[in-house]
Amino acid sequence: MATLTGAHADRIARVRDLRSAKGSKEHGRFAFEGPTLLEEALRSGVAIEELYATQSVYESSGRLRALEALGTRVFLVDERTSAKISDLETPPGLLAVAARRLATVSEAAAGRLTLVLADLNDPGNVGTLLRSAEAFGVTGVVLGRLGVDPYHPKVVRGAMGAVFRLPLAVAEPDELWAAPAPPVVLGLAAGGEDITRAELGERTALVVGHERRGLGLWEPGCTALTGIPMTGLSESLNAAVAGSVALYALSRRMSRESSAR
Repeated sequence: MATLTGAHADRIARVRDLRSAKGSKEHGRFAFEGPTLLEEALRSGVAIEELYATQSVYESSGRLRALEALGTRVFLVDERTSAKISDLETPPGLLAVAARRLATVSEAAAGRLTLVLADLNDPGNVGTLLRSAEAFGVTGVVLGRLGVDPYHPKVVRGAMGAVFRLPLAVAEPDELWAAPAPPVVLGLAAGGEDITRAELGERTALVVGHERRGLGLWEPGCTALTGIPMTGLSESLNAAVAGSVALYALSRRMSRESSAR
């Protein structure tokens, strides 16, 4: 039977800590909310350590009771406590806790196409880019150490399950360049070579930078700078849109090249 826990319990304080990058890193865990993300996590083989649910959600969810029967710890919380641990203005009454899983740089950059996020600090953009990365065949993601935490609640929500499945690494630029057999590194920048013509390697990494600050410390290690041709009056796209368009273009090129072999 689910355990009732109060707003002042130490356990609740620890779960609330997971809303911050510092707390998440210290505890080695992260939290995510709602039935949709819970289903994505389970479908991806993520082990759920704890679940926190209001009485009404618990009673209406056969999934929670099934997980509880299999050994997952389920804690009942009142509406006030649910709001206390939630990152949302309207809490869904369901929060799950799982372990953070970070890959090494070599693991994240081992496949055909790697996405590198050059210290992006907007969690909405990062979440969108992770979602696009999975959609367009990216095999791993390297996030700059100075950027947003990959397990920030808004990143997890925006990624719509991609954080559960993609290898994610956090690194400094030198860690990627120093990897054995580093990939061809394409930096996405205004004025760069048309991305549909850029030279690719057996392994290619696309570096997406900040809309205003650009690639920053990641630019010197880029093999080439590449861009998205635009015919309209806009001078630039935001990081999430530009990165998504570029990933689509690279994915199409790689698919055609594979078919031609």
